[in-house]
Amino acid sequence: MDFDDAYANAAHIPGAAAYPERWRQKAADFRGEMISARRAELDISYGQSARSRFDLFLPQRAPQGLLMFVHGGYWLKFDKSYWSHLAAGPLQHGWAVAMPSYDLCPEVTIAQITQQIVQAVICAAGRVDGGLVLSGHSAGGHLVARMLAPGMLPNAVMHRVQRVVPISPVADLRPLLQTAMNAQFGMNAAQAAAESPVLQQAPKLPVTVWVGAEERPVFLDQARWLVEAWQTDLGQTDPGHVISAGQHHFNVIEDMVYPQSALTQAFFA
Repeated sequence: MDFDDAYANAAHIPGAAAYPERWRQKAADFRGEMISARRAELDISYGQSARSRFDLFLPQRAPQGLLMFVHGGYWLKFDKSYWSHLAAGPLQHGWAVAMPSYDLCPEVTIAQITQQIVQAVICAAGRVDGGLVLSGHSAGGHLVARMLAPGMLPNAVMHRVQRVVPISPVADLRPLLQTAMNAQFGMNAAQAAAESPVLQQAPKLPVTVWVGAEERPVFLDQARWLVEAWQTDLGQTDPGHVISAGQHHFNVIEDMVYPQSALTQAFFA
């Protein structure tokens, strides 16, 4: 297998180059609307680095809880400013939405990014009462799945987590050792295993693993591997597995803007 091609999304999506600018513009327009409505708090610090910031968007009434959405980009690119518009659907359900940036490889390791997201969750949870829902896309799907590792989040925060929805997650990092990207990740076999959610203890709370039916075969595999790894004993909550028809790696998250979409409703099922 050519692992570089297998994990290359843009090369296999028509019009892929136009997506980032479209995301950026929609996100900027949405932030402008939320600022005007006084329902946005931007660039809240959760750590020491310049990128350790999150944006918080608030519903029209007191929030029922907080959804955190963690962006993707192979731990190598993007920041919170590309995704603000995806908060629209959850906000209509009465939930606040937090969207963090984080430092990127190779300046930091993936393990260090995981710890940054721990701090982001703790900080954001301290600002909004109620339940917590964690979701993320691609690398962000990996990061929210890592939050379920035993002892990762403080008990007081973990007890508030109601559901986790990894979208197109990279759940087993060991295949990435065979990609050119690992020159930037700097992982060895032990580090890749330590950061792989498929090797974690199965969580005992609702999880829905979401992936587009038109994604690269390895992403369909990654989603399936996570579901299979987290199959739990009789009487425990088995992870859900949704393969969303007609969607690829770039548009699989776009239904978050619609409050009645299957993806948005999966956050609050």
